[in-house]
Amino acid sequence: MIAALGQGRVFRAHDCADLPRDKGAYVLLIELDSAFTGRFSGRDFTLPAGHYAYCGSAHGPGGIAARVSRHFRCEKKPHWHIDQLTIAAREITARVFPGGNECDLAARLGNAGAEPPLPGFGSSDCRSCTSHLLALR
Repeated sequence: MIAALGQGRVFRAHDCADLPRDKGAYVLLIELDSAFTGRFSGRDFTLPAGHYAYCGSAHGPGGIAARVSRHFRCEKKPHWHIDQLTIAAREITARVFPGGNECDLAARLGNAGAEPPLPGFGSSDCRSCTSHLLALR
């Protein structure tokens, strides 16, 4: 399923210094080793233990390096919904796509069989995607 993403470079938390500063997109591969309960759109949700992919964009200052480095940090004030999962994750890796588009990445994963466990999660400003969080089988 991850092969559907193509040739994005893979990074782990200890690789942050090597992350590109370009604008683009990324996919966080998140492993939850136990069920996780959080809050989204005013209601509680529970995700079972498993593997998830979150497709995001990085168009601000510092580009991909700034955004993905933040996602790798355990100690952070939650700002985005995905922060709940990155804080709870057992492991996070990232595939980065300078110049890429998060919706294209989500579509590739969806076409490969990944399913959105929480419609609207990470895609509240997107008109084409059901979710930017996908459960990997």
